[in-house]
Amino acid sequence: MPANDPHTHDHGSELSEMQLRVKALETILTEKGYVEPAALDQIIENVETRIGPHIGARVVARAWVDPEFKRRLLTDATEAVNSVAEFDPVGAHLIAVENTPQTHNVVVCTLCSCYPWPVLGLPPVWYKSAPYRSRTVIDPKGVLADFGVSLPPGTDIRIWDSTAETRFLVVPIRPDGTEGWSEEALAALVTRDSMVGTGLPKSPEENKAGAAR
Repeated sequence: MPANDPHTHDHGSELSEMQLRVKALETILTEKGYVEPAALDQIIENVETRIGPHIGARVVARAWVDPEFKRRLLTDATEAVNSVAEFDPVGAHLIAVENTPQTHNVVVCTLCSCYPWPVLGLPPVWYKSAPYRSRTVIDPKGVLADFGVSLPPGTDIRIWDSTAETRFLVVPIRPDGTEGWSEEALAALVTRDSMVGTGLPKSPEENKAGAAR
């Protein structure tokens, strides 16, 4: 295409199709007075800095290193999480359930897609899918296998059904080889899926390999 063609663009600065759609929708809503740009900016800032899986990871890491905080978390997760997250209440009732060598917890919402988004961020697509919501209850081992999770023989799998009033946070087992690690370093091992129960925390080796990429 000739350099003086009016349709020539600097491809390095182009927005993606989705970004263009979002920008167009934002413009229309703003022009009609349905939203305030400042409010949208605040929502984006909250999502990026105040809510999301990094909050849950901090909570889990603190529970791993602080027995008193862990006790508070398992007793009243709403209070304990808010003391770490420092944002508005996460819901009417947040419950933390702890994985042990004998029991592995998995969270599902069989009716819709209730999810503790202030702590874990927006729910993944698979969490909202009908196959996950139905199969998790009737075939939890098969679902975990689909996620690549293999549990020791004899491990009891407990399913927690999330609702609009009650949300759940899984506290996974602390990985071996992390003795003496700081809370910040431990938080880097905590994955979103491990806090839902469909995954496990990263091992120190996995974390080191990922950081080296």
